[in-house]
Amino acid sequence: MQVVVDSLLTQYEVQGKGNLVVLLHGWGDSTKGLGGLQKALSSSFRVIAIDLPGFGGTQAPEEVWGLDDYAQFVAHFLKKIEAPQVMLLVGHSNGGAIAVRGLSRNWLQADKLVLLASAGIRGEYRGRVKALRMMTKAGKALTQPLPKGVKERLRKRVYSTVGSDMLVAEHLQETFKKVVADDVRADAGQLLLPVLLIYGENDTATPVRFGELLHENIDGSTLEILPGAGHFVHIDRAAAVVKAIEDFAA
Repeated sequence: MQVVVDSLLTQYEVQGKGNLVVLLHGWGDSTKGLGGLQKALSSSFRVIAIDLPGFGGTQAPEEVWGLDDYAQFVAHFLKKIEAPQVMLLVGHSNGGAIAVRGLSRNWLQADKLVLLASAGIRGEYRGRVKALRMMTKAGKALTQPLPKGVKERLRKRVYSTVGSDMLVAEHLQETFKKVVADDVRADAGQLLLPVLLIYGENDTATPVRFGELLHENIDGSTLEILPGAGHFVHIDRAAAVVKAIEDFAA
């Protein structure tokens, strides 16, 4: 389904009937990455999954966006489609950071929140971010005299060396830089609704430590660590995640 929100053609998927569950995907992903989770939850709920601007079938913003912009976009989207009260807001990775920011500023409202391998803890990797900036600048300077094809291959090698997600959505590089510089721990401390945090034991993108830090900041929250799961915990341990969410919703 499609709708125009904030002048952006927006793609979203709706499945099931019942109380409303809204899914927000992570950086570089789309509704497809949450498709299995949406289908499983749709047996009990009405589940809406959105392609956030710049990903999937939704147009990219012309300006540089940050978490505030994405959170307000989600709020505008829900208002545009005249969605009822959200019973459960579920955010994976960067979608979790967006959800925390939106709920803390009252741009978004929900009865409960589920954070799947949520991002938003930024200060832990300052050295990595600094290395990324230095290496990309150096890589750009060193490859200026080279043919375009060679420069592109070397540039990708430089980014991958520091584990950057920038190449997942090259058209949003400046937005990516702004997003990953924004820490949501203070926002998390303002949340008053029930929160369930689910992290994968083997996640290196948003490690268990991120979940522990958010858990410490959110009064009354519950943290579950799933063995054998990585960053896409809802895929690696699909049945366990669905059960945890359904139990939490109940």
